[in-house]
Amino acid sequence: MGDRAARARHGRRSAGSTAVIRVGSMQEGDVPSIVGLEDPSLVHEDELRAELLRPWARLWVAREDDDAAAVAFLSTWHVADEIHVLNLVTRPERRRRGIARALLREAIAYAQRASAVRILLEVRRSNAPAIGLYRSLGFFAFGVRARYYRDHEDALEMMLVFGPTGEIERRPDEVCAAP
Repeated sequence: MGDRAARARHGRRSAGSTAVIRVGSMQEGDVPSIVGLEDPSLVHEDELRAELLRPWARLWVAREDDDAAAVAFLSTWHVADEIHVLNLVTRPERRRRGIARALLREAIAYAQRASAVRILLEVRRSNAPAIGLYRSLGFFAFGVRARYYRDHEDALEMMLVFGPTGEIERRPDEVCAAP
């Protein structure tokens, strides 16, 4: 799983500059920058290091520059013929630039190479931007986990399904995404 470039160019908010998003496998040296992406109570260094050792875990990071610290990460588990998205985090000031999309595309490509039949995830029901991103990639809502998060917000269960030849099968939502 070497370092694969996402090969996507996205405009930065500063006038005239662009950044190349590079997606690669997460390494031990990425852990400190990943912990700094969001609330430290949500992502712990010890947990990330443990994930790196699990043979079923697949973790990717995204960088905007060749040697820059990670600005986003995606953690998944490959269990049997399914990929479970555990966490997708982008540095707040880097959101809405295609970085999460690049990470998810890398996970989708991995799932297709591994002959997975589906990718599963949960998302806050109130997180309309994330739900829109997931739908644009082929995910659909299939269930609700009531009071799933610490603050008792519901989680929307979403799935991306692959057909027999690995193509994404687009399906309509099976449950209402709105709270």
